[in-house]
Amino acid sequence: MRNRLPLLSLALAAALLFACVFAPTEASSESDVLVLTKSNFEESVKDEKIILVEFYAPWCGHCKALAPEYEKAATSLKSNGIPLAKVDCTAEEEVCSEHGVKGYPTLKVFRSGSPTDYNGARQADGIVSYMKKQLLPAVSEITLKNAESFIDSEKVVVVGFFKSTDSEEYKALVSAANVLRDEFLFGATVDEAVVSKYEATTPSVILFKKFDEGKSVYPAEGESFSVESLSSFVQVQSLPLVDQIAPENYGKYVKTGLPLLYLFVSSPEELAKYKPSLESVAAGHRGKINFVHIDANKFAQHGQDLGVSKFPGLVIHINADNLKYVFDKTKAIVQEELSAWVEAFTKGELKPHFKSQDEPEEPFEGNVRVVVGSNFKEVVLDSSKDVFVEFYAPWCGHCKKLAPTWESLGESYESHRDKVVIAKMDATANDIPPESPFKEIQGFPTIVLFKAGSKEVVNYEGDRSFANLVEFLEGNIVNKTGVTPEDPEEKSTAPHDEL
Repeated sequence: MRNRLPLLSLALAAALLFACVFAPTEASSESDVLVLTKSNFEESVKDEKIILVEFYAPWCGHCKALAPEYEKAATSLKSNGIPLAKVDCTAEEEVCSEHGVKGYPTLKVFRSGSPTDYNGARQADGIVSYMKKQLLPAVSEITLKNAESFIDSEKVVVVGFFKSTDSEEYKALVSAANVLRDEFLFGATVDEAVVSKYEATTPSVILFKKFDEGKSVYPAEGESFSVESLSSFVQVQSLPLVDQIAPENYGKYVKTGLPLLYLFVSSPEELAKYKPSLESVAAGHRGKINFVHIDANKFAQHGQDLGVSKFPGLVIHINADNLKYVFDKTKAIVQEELSAWVEAFTKGELKPHFKSQDEPEEPFEGNVRVVVGSNFKEVVLDSSKDVFVEFYAPWCGHCKKLAPTWESLGESYESHRDKVVIAKMDATANDIPPESPFKEIQGFPTIVLFKAGSKEVVNYEGDRSFANLVEFLEGNIVNKTGVTPEDPEEKSTAPHDEL
């Protein structure tokens, strides 16, 4: 296992880890898992009511561990008419890229071609249980008899009010519910008595919640009814106006895709002092920015990573691009200043905070190129070279263990530096620029290949032996070198006959 970052975002993201009617490439006689390729993928997933697809790489250790469990599940689910399939991403790069595959294995559930992330267990029994549940209706029927108990059954409940189940709006709710069914309880009614009881219009959706104003209504005036906007509405409105962020809810904030404003506080007294001002500002930016407070004592390192070194402090973080906008420490945390700062952010008037060590006088440490934030674009995004980067932390035990192997790797590719660069970056002291196609580090060490030309990113998920690293490189780099998986250090210490 990798060492986990002591940063909230990564600890949470990690919490956030780690017989068919169509004619795909048939599974082998020994396997009930179907093999999908570019030529049959779209047709295969569209023709099935539901299908689970694993995107994998043959060299991936986690994929190898999953394989026997996946096979058992495929055999078990045959009688339920639920096929399991797999795509080799080393052979079908285009298919995997189109579906946003960034790590292995990635599992997705397709319903008539529409994908959602698989959020179940990785053991056969868990896969079987999860997929059987996916066959159940995502939307429950609401009647006058069950309405109150249904709405009161969860902290957040989503109910649609319609004139007909044949309407496009009803179908949009079902589609959204299929995507969000693992997180929220959905219901719908065409009963006029229920519509009247809750003073709803048709078509509309009401999100009932046991906090803040108690409910939110969709669509807003002038807003069109769609799967995308409805899904966004549910994800945003299901969150409190201002809440404490923790491992249990971090993923929900990330899924909204909205900027996240953090208030770092060290005590309940500080929170009581600043939260009212934060709530006042948050009320005017609901649906545009999410507002949270966080324990600065527990997550001081996360604050420093985001550019907040003094507490109390504030920062706005755009997770997708890892952009950070830090509140001026010299200004008071009052409503007027907060409002002006947030307004400046929404207008694009703020400059993002960017962390970088000084560029070293000697570009190489041994045979490994040293990368910092300020030279990342120049070194890593050089389109003429394949660049293999280790993102490490100085305190990480696994990184220290990898160091001699990484140096040996650099030595093996020393004569090929014009084509292939072995590099490393201290990710605790340097930011990855927004121009990078790779942005999210989920543990240390994280090893990534930036391929020459397109700068396509390939995450390394195998074991960290010299032979496996070389095998991965030679199988993925654009500029082939002919380097063999023989450790130069082992070669130099191998016994030999004396003269």
